[in-house]
Amino acid sequence: LLALGAYTDPLGLESERAQRDLKTGKALTYTCYQMYARMNTGVAPEYVQFHDGADFEAGPMGHHYLLRPEVVESFFVLYHLTKDPIYREWGWEVFQAIEKYCRTEGGYGSLKDVTVTTRGPDDKMESFFLAETLKYLYLLF
Repeated sequence: LLALGAYTDPLGLESERAQRDLKTGKALTYTCYQMYARMNTGVAPEYVQFHDGADFEAGPMGHHYLLRPEVVESFFVLYHLTKDPIYREWGWEVFQAIEKYCRTEGGYGSLKDVTVTTRGPDDKMESFFLAETLKYLYLLF
């Protein structure tokens, strides 16, 4: 949403503040994409832990995935503001991972551990998955 603020900044998109916010929003979204891309399943953990001088890893109690929409919403917003196709590519990668690891017979389920590719999804789908996560993925294309 920093990007939305940049595009609606009263001083204009070219202002120093708007450019700072847009750059920060893009960088945060890239980090969120990496949370997906670097996991064995291609699905992000609930949170990651950063270490000084080292990379991030799934948080000690955050290896699960609850089908949350926030990252794909960011892809949607940034794509529609910037028209940069990278956000569609990232969204497609996330969608494919969700299809592969979260799909169940009757819908989609959360994952207990995004680092494990041999375990199936839980038999539980949050209502926001259809209302938000899949909506933003659909609108991204």
